[in-house]
Parts: sequence; structure tokens; C-alpha cells
Amino acid sequence: MRYFEKLGSGLLGFLTEMGAVSLLFFRAFLWVFTPPLRFRNIAKQMEAVGVQSIPVVLITASFTGMVLALQSYTGFKRFNAEGLVGTVVALSMTRELGPVLTGLIVAGRAGAAMAAELGTMKVTEQIDALATMAVNPVKYLITPRLLAGMLMLPMLTIFSDLIGIVGGYLISVQMLEANPGIYIRRTIQYLETTDIWGGILKSAVFGIIIATISCYKGFNAEGGAEGVGRATTGAVVIAEMMILISDYFLTAFLF
Repeated sequence: MRYFEKLGSGLLGFLTEMGAVSLLFFRAFLWVFTPPLRFRNIAKQMEAVGVQSIPVVLITASFTGMVLALQSYTGFKRFNAEGLVGTVVALSMTRELGPVLTGLIVAGRAGAAMAAELGTMKVTEQIDALATMAVNPVKYLITPRLLAGMLMLPMLTIFSDLIGIVGGYLISVQMLEANPGIYIRRTIQYLETTDIWGGILKSAVFGIIIATISCYKGFNAEGGAEGVGRATTGAVVIAEMMILISDYFLTAFLF
């Protein structure tokens, strides 16, 4: 009976957390349609989530495309199908690797920063001070971060897809001496717009997940510096797990 009690208690806690996160998301999303919007605050968060993540995304996407080209070429060479390397790189980057890797990177970089910043504000009672001054903390702190995640993740994904495909092309053509004409023609022939839009939609959902979970963990931090550390770690771990779980369901639904 103790086993079932612990299992039920854990399940109840999980459902409670998910309900609280969902409510926070809807509250923050509804404030988007309530003027005035603080565009300077939104632009600041877009820079923190998007612009400052470009170097890490650039390195990750380029080497992912290169490694994918190397592995695909090695495998396809056994079946005399080297001309399909470009197709595999393009489809893999646009449908799966581009949005997922970008989401994981942003969760580890921007998501941790969101949770740490809001957690520090929580334990130092700055959020309570905002409420005292009649400033809605959700509208002022969470809505800009939610918009930044939802808008910048698709842009970073497009950038990641392009860089990954270029990296695969450079390795295939310059190093493995593949035919550049066949590489480009096969890529254009088999890559469809639904593949690109599906990956972009995935990344928008990942951006919402990262912003919502990170802000929730930061808003509920307690226990001083140690509590902020726990909130930051929990935000990154849960956001990355939810990205991978939701990726399966989005893939099954979209493709």
C-alpha cells in the first residue's frame, strides 16, 4: 500500500504542477491582447533569447550538418546511393534536428537565465514590490519572455536549418567530392514546404514550453540562493524533457 501511496502522491504532484504551469501560460498569453504592450521590454527579451543564442546555434548546427553528411555518405556508399546525402541532411535538419537541437540549446542558455533572474527577484521580494506598485508581475515579467520564446525560436530554427544544410554541402562536395549539381538537385527535389513549416511550428511550441516552464520555476523559487539554483536546474531539466516528449507527439501529428 505504501508503494501505491507514493505513486499516487507523485502523480498528484505532477498533475498539480502541470495545471499550475498551464494556468500561468494562459494568464501570460491573455495579457498579450491587453494594451499597453511594453515593446522595449519585449525587444530586450527577444535579444536575450534570440540574438545572444546565435553563436551557439551556429556552431551546433554547422557541425551537426557536417557529421550527418559524413555518416550518411559512409552508409549510402555501401548501396551506391551517395546522391541522396543532400536529401537526408535537408530532411533531417528541417524536420527534426534543427528545431530540437535549437530548443535544447535555448533551454540550457536562455531558459536557465529566465529562471535564475525571476528566482532572484522572487527571493529578494522584487516581484512582491511590483505588485505593491500596482504593476501586474505576469504581464510585466512573463508575457515579454513568452512572446520572445514563441517568436525567436522559429527564427533561430530557420537559421539552424540553413547553416546545417550548408555544412552538409561543404563536407559532401569539398571533402567527399560528391557531385554538387546532383546534391542540390536532389535536395530541392525531395524537400517540401511542409517539412520546413512543420519544423518551424515545432520550434514555436518549444519556445512556449521553455518560456513557460522557466518563468514558472523562477516565480515559485524559495529558500534563498540555494532555492534559485534548484529552480534553475529544474527549469532546464523539465523544459528539455518536455521538448523531447512533445517532439514525438508533434511529429506524429504533423508528419
